Parts: sequence; C-alpha cells; structure tokens
Amino acid sequence: MITYEKFKLKNNLTVIVHTDKSTPMAHLNILYDVGARDEDENRTGFAHLFEHLMFGGSVNIPNYDEPLQMVGGENNAFTTNDITNYYCTVPAENLETAFWLESDRMLSLAFTEKSLEVQRSVVVEEFKQRYLNQPYGDVWLLLRPLAYTQHPYKWATIGKELAHIEQATMNDVKAFFKKHYNPANAILVIGGNVEVAEVKRLAEKWFEPIPEGVKPLRQLPIEPPQTQARKLTVERDIPVNSIYKVYHMCSRYDKDYHSMDVLSDVLSRGNSSRLYKSLLKEQNLFNDINAYVMGDFDKGLFVISGKLNDNVSIETAEASIIRELELLQNQAISADELQKCKNKIESSLTFSETDVLTKTTNLALSELLGDANLINEEAAKYNAVEVQDVQRLAQTVLNENNCSTLYYLKKTS
Repeated sequence: MITYEKFKLKNNLTVIVHTDKSTPMAHLNILYDVGARDEDENRTGFAHLFEHLMFGGSVNIPNYDEPLQMVGGENNAFTTNDITNYYCTVPAENLETAFWLESDRMLSLAFTEKSLEVQRSVVVEEFKQRYLNQPYGDVWLLLRPLAYTQHPYKWATIGKELAHIEQATMNDVKAFFKKHYNPANAILVIGGNVEVAEVKRLAEKWFEPIPEGVKPLRQLPIEPPQTQARKLTVERDIPVNSIYKVYHMCSRYDKDYHSMDVLSDVLSRGNSSRLYKSLLKEQNLFNDINAYVMGDFDKGLFVISGKLNDNVSIETAEASIIRELELLQNQAISADELQKCKNKIESSLTFSETDVLTKTTNLALSELLGDANLINEEAAKYNAVEVQDVQRLAQTVLNENNCSTLYYLKKTS
C-alpha cells in the first residue's frame, strides 16, 4: 500500500505527497498532460522538442543544470504520445532548490532564438541518429502510419518528419507552451524524506503565484475499426530479418487492459512463455521474440515482434506466430499458466514499490488516469483476470483482419 496525501493549490495545480523516510533523498516529479497526440499533424515533434527546450533555461535561471548540480541533484525527462514528464532528485534538505527551478520554468521559460536553435539542432540530430541511421530505427516511423489512419498515434514522439522540427518558429513554440504548460494541465508529486506540511509551504510559495491557465480541451479523431489486414515490406541494411505484427486493442482506461497485459505475458514473458518456448527454443525459428502492450491512453496496440534466424523464411516465421495465436484462441490456458503470469506481475509491482522515483512517477500517472489511488489497485486488477478473459481477447483482438504487419528485411543486393 503506497500512502500519500493530495491537495490542490488556488491555481488548480494538483499536488501529491508521498513520505518515505527510508531514503535521504527527495524526488520532485511534474507531469504535463500533453504528448505527441496533441500536436498539429503539420507541426509534429513539438512535445518532444519542448522536453529539450525546458532545459534551455528560464528567465531568472539561465542554466537549469548548474544550480541543481551544486546541491547534489540530478534530473531527467521523457515524452510519450500521451504525456511529458520531468523529474529531479535532490538530497531532501535541498528540496527547495527543485521547487525554485521547476516553478520558474513553468512560469517563465526563456524563449531565445539561441536556445531554440540549439535544441532544434539536438532533436534533428537525435532524429537522424536514432531513427534514420540506426538498424531497425525507423520501425515505428513505418508501423504507426500503417496501423493508424486517423488518430494522431500515427506519428512517433520524435515527429512525423525532420522538416517539422527544422521549420519550427518562435511563434509556434510560444503558442505550444502557452497552451499546455500551466498549473491546470499539470500534476506535481513529491516523494521521499519529506513532510507534508513543508511540501505544502513550498508549493504555495513557489507554484501558487503562477496563473492557472486553461486546461486544453482534447478532441482527437477516433480511429475507425480495422477490418482488413495491412502489410508493408521494406528492405534495410540490417543483420537479420524481422517481423512486426500490431493489433488494435483497448485503451489504458479500459477494464480489459490488464487482461491484455496478462495475455502478452502468456505469450512472451520468461523462458517458459509460449512464443519463447515453441518458436525460439523448440523450433529454432527466431533468435528473439516479444509480445507486449503499448499502454496508450487512447486505444492502443498489442505488439508481437521477432528477429528471425538466418535460414528461416518470413512466411514460415509468420505462420508459426499465427499458429500459436490460434492455439490460444481455440483452447483456454490452464489455471496454473495464468497464475504463473500473475505471480510474475505481482513480483514486478512489489519490486517497483521499493524505488521512490518510480512511485512518484506512477502516482502522477495514476492521478492523470483518474485517481492517484489506482496505484494501489493494480495488483487486484491483475489478480482478477480469469482464464476466459485471456481466451476471449485472444479471439477478438489477435485476428489477422485487425493486424498490420511490417516485414523488415535485409537488403538482397
């Protein structure tokens, strides 16, 4: 059970405090309810660009990292298609430094041409290195628009194309900041060796004077049901052929989400999982194979990906995956197999609760999903999954008409 206290400031900023006296550190996590799905289709990559811009200095603090390092702190951030999350860790006695830094860049990020140019160049270089010039780097640049025709999940967090970042103007950047970076659109979580009263004092001192802003109204296009298999074949300079099969599934909010996650574990978690045992160990068709859920806030994807052994054809590999899925569809898994998966999940959840930084991030995510206390209900939701749930979802989700397949092959010439 993860204990916490929650309150709101006058400017509508949600603040959550989790006290853990087992650590000398304090963690400040601030989650903004903005991700790549909130971008204009002709100006993609902005949520991720902003993750970089937020470290370019604010009006009163030209260098974000320097004051943090002087008090023994460290920081990082990540962007997804759904959220942007920033966090820093400091010795607990230096918590006010983290409040000062985070509140100042929420209130008054420094919009300079130099900072924009520097961070834009960094993101462009990241796009080239990680997505264009790396083996398998462009897989999701290809898979997303194959699987999605309407919903903005059809582009990756890095953006749809380089030109969108290269052409980002100061006006574009300022408008994005004004729309999404305000107290009404954020959740602040403090965890570690802290007292609730002191956190409340610091929050009121540093964050409450910031104008509330307006929480953006999100009206995204709905992805229509996929009724026909989609396939794409590409050739790249890679060491081994790969196959990626993605199936439309429910959102992170849906009651079936935990059952879908268990289904992915039945297929590929651990050496005794079905895909690993049958296709890798027994039939020697793959040297790597995985199944997982994306965990998207809107209707997301169930992914099966595998790297083939050299002597195996792509047709043989795909047929073997489909056979395993049909086994799940036609015959319910045993109670023992289900329980084994549940035990592994419970173990992972318990282990994650020992890390205060993970707890603060998950408290913020839970609050955004509807209620911070969802963090304490995860284990029960996984335990409630039944054998028939797994079979039902295998039958309704894992069928070829609901699937987009990418054949990612070695160049033949």
